[in-house]
Amino acid sequence: ADLYFQGQISESWALEDGIVKEGSFNLDQGVGVRAQSGEKTGFAYSNAITPEALTQAARAARSISRAGQNGRVQAFTTQDVAQLYAPDNPLEVMTRAEKVELLKRVDAATRALDPRIQQVTVSMAGVWERILVASTDGGLAADVRPLVRFNVSVIVEQNGRRERGGHGGGGRTDYRYFLSDDRAMGYAREALRQALVNLEAIPAPAGTLPVVLGSGWSGVLLHEAVGHGLEGDFNRKGSSAYSGRMGEMVASKLCTIVDDGTLVDRRGSLSVDDEGTPTECTTLIENG
Repeated sequence: ADLYFQGQISESWALEDGIVKEGSFNLDQGVGVRAQSGEKTGFAYSNAITPEALTQAARAARSISRAGQNGRVQAFTTQDVAQLYAPDNPLEVMTRAEKVELLKRVDAATRALDPRIQQVTVSMAGVWERILVASTDGGLAADVRPLVRFNVSVIVEQNGRRERGGHGGGGRTDYRYFLSDDRAMGYAREALRQALVNLEAIPAPAGTLPVVLGSGWSGVLLHEAVGHGLEGDFNRKGSSAYSGRMGEMVASKLCTIVDDGTLVDRRGSLSVDDEGTPTECTTLIENG
């Protein structure tokens, strides 16, 4: 069976109308056990990480996949993996008072940007996740995954019309990221810009129109169009639109798509994936 151990600490803070409206802290941990037999997969989990809980979960997973099947136990070997992130807890670089003070400071500075601002909401959140993967083939891999985010939302009013704008950012770093280069206020200024643009916005015309996608979150569309179709299971089973098409044109010759999981501090960058495989830079589609 494959074992997946996970421990996660998370928190979130939200300031609205100059008042802390939310402050939460969560601690989650557990282990998942996966047993496979051909196309059948059995999965069980436990919140308790004890030998007894692991044994029960393994038995349950095995009974789901195929009762009575036994396999040879492999000796575990660790991989030489480049660790992208330090083991430090990103939530501890600031005290609770300092976090609230940062939210209040950004709230006040945002309100001072434009007299048309009626409401400001500022929030921040952080996660510190640690995982350990022990696979059936004897692989043993671990990862530390920090993740923080800061958001600003603004509501403006002019001539009886109200509009909203919002912006934020973050990555696999700690809260100090938002203190440097005036980043937190950069999010506030962009949120205000969006809200003011919306004040002048008119309904879009109906019909077929060209669509231009900017960089950033519009990449989600690329993920849906290409990412799922290139997943291993779909191609192993031959059910993907891309199955057996290596070397064939599947897109415009202007199109090159790269999946890079090694870009430090980016949300999608990890030392190892959830199977314990080291991340790498992979060209999915080259020149179409």
